[in-house]
Amino acid sequence: MKTEFTLAFNEIAERSSLDRETIIEALEMALVQAYRKSVTASEAQEVVARVDSDTGQVSVFAEKEVVDEPQDDRTEVALLVARDLEPEVQLGDLLSVDSTPAGFGRIAAQTAKQVILQKLKEAERESQYQEFVKREGDIIHGTVQSYGAQGVTLSLGRAEAQMPRNQQMPGERYRTHEKVRFYVLEVRKTSRGPQIIVSRTHRNLLRRLLEMEVPEIFNGVVEIKSIAREAGYRSKVAVSALQQGVDPVGACVGMRGMRIQSIVKELHGEKIDVIQWNPDVSTFISKALSPARVASVHLEDASVEGRTATVIVPDDQLSLAIGREGQNARLAAKLTGWRIDIKSMAEAAREAVELLQDDDRYADLKPSLEAEIERAGITLTKMAENRPVMPEEYTTLNGLVDVIEERNIEMQAVELAQRREVLEAVRSGIPEAAYSCALNDADVLTEKLLVTLEEAGYQTVGHVLEELAINPDSILALQGVGPKVLEKLLSGLTELADRLPVPELEPDSEIQDETVTPEEVSSVETSAIESVSETEESLQVDEPTGVQLETDDQSIAQPLPEEVAADWKEDEPDIDQLLQPKQKKKKRRKKRSVVFDDERGVYITSHMHRRDGEQEDDWDEEY
Repeated sequence: MKTEFTLAFNEIAERSSLDRETIIEALEMALVQAYRKSVTASEAQEVVARVDSDTGQVSVFAEKEVVDEPQDDRTEVALLVARDLEPEVQLGDLLSVDSTPAGFGRIAAQTAKQVILQKLKEAERESQYQEFVKREGDIIHGTVQSYGAQGVTLSLGRAEAQMPRNQQMPGERYRTHEKVRFYVLEVRKTSRGPQIIVSRTHRNLLRRLLEMEVPEIFNGVVEIKSIAREAGYRSKVAVSALQQGVDPVGACVGMRGMRIQSIVKELHGEKIDVIQWNPDVSTFISKALSPARVASVHLEDASVEGRTATVIVPDDQLSLAIGREGQNARLAAKLTGWRIDIKSMAEAAREAVELLQDDDRYADLKPSLEAEIERAGITLTKMAENRPVMPEEYTTLNGLVDVIEERNIEMQAVELAQRREVLEAVRSGIPEAAYSCALNDADVLTEKLLVTLEEAGYQTVGHVLEELAINPDSILALQGVGPKVLEKLLSGLTELADRLPVPELEPDSEIQDETVTPEEVSSVETSAIESVSETEESLQVDEPTGVQLETDDQSIAQPLPEEVAADWKEDEPDIDQLLQPKQKKKKRRKKRSVVFDDERGVYITSHMHRRDGEQEDDWDEEY
């Protein structure tokens, strides 16, 4: 029959969703610590606790030494008692003995209660973390519990969430017990349970709301390409249809705008512009600036400042394209990923006329555009006087602007190519080791100058030398850097770069990089000559004055001239270079010649060396 301990134990295990083995193991560990504390046992003594889940019986076994007369019952046991447990035990042996103290059941019950409660708390925290970490990046409903200067505390049922001030929508007010939808931004695991951070400003909140309200997006028929959002004010969403015949904008807006209006209501009146994504960048940028009408878009992908789009709009559409405080242009730039420069038609045409008349870089375009320049001047005068302008006149202005913008794009590409050439030329003159030498390792820099360069973003000696060669004014503009400091910096880093060790090339697998003495070099050359001799002797020699070679005309090979011999030797590995010692001494200038020995019938290579500083006739000849 099951005891009360068993019933209570099973009930707690079921309620806590923990395994019986886990609870038993934790309880036994707690009982061991309780025993050590009650009898002040040493940590070196082995103690084991056993819990019978059926009867609730608790037993503690401690390891003790077998002696004749025990002096300390905590660590020693009598030989007679020990032999009752283990007949073959001897003096000095260690034996595990039941050492359960009197009244230890009450201690065990208290310990079991504390352990189970602790395990319940840990299991609850882990369960909460596992539940909400899966919902990271999703929308959840929460109830406002409290709010203050630090943020808003939300109740999620089993857990609480925090919404910091920077994640709250501007102008949005929260009331206690109000239910709101939030975006789960991050779930952190802490000792007090999961810390859940939610947001109302993240752009993915709008993405999840669209997926919930628009079935076509949820089913994958319509795809959200990009989202640009300024929470509480305005958002732009670019959508594209993956199935033919589906209107992506109409699907998101819904009949009579019901779908988009429900999202606007959820975001407390935030305006949402839904535009159709287009693979053509010019068309996409034009639609991104809606509701403004765009006359033309000129893309400068090779611009020095990055990808820039110059957008020309009619004069009456300029303020609408820019938006309040630049909001419309800013959102369009975020949506498309391009830097957008907006100009009115009058401004762009006026600049085009001035460039054609005054700038020599556009002189070749002026003769063919004389008539357009004259008509553009008349149109600009009418626009300045607020007189009506015909559509044909706008077309003339637009054509003139297009010509200038295309020339600007070409000039930007040429300028970027020239900068790249200058950069490559500068880098070719800087040792490669300078780019791997950190500024911290440069012994020519003062501590103050080192901090200044690192704060400016320079990390290596090579990058500083590169900037000094291309744009020294940027270094000169740093705090504490004057002309004298700049000059010392350039000379010091240049000298340091020249002193840096050159990275060694990996030797060939067949050649070992070892230090070789001159005697070994001489022996190698002798063996090479002998090998050539053996090879020549293996051939059939008709006459001692030449060697028969297989050629097209079967001609007799004559001794090689010196210049021909030099060319012939260039194709062979240079033994002197391959076996050059690492310890560099004075440079030895070499002369080498290949001559044919008539008596021996072989080619002989002679080497002549002269060290720097010796006379021209002081050559040491070796064979």
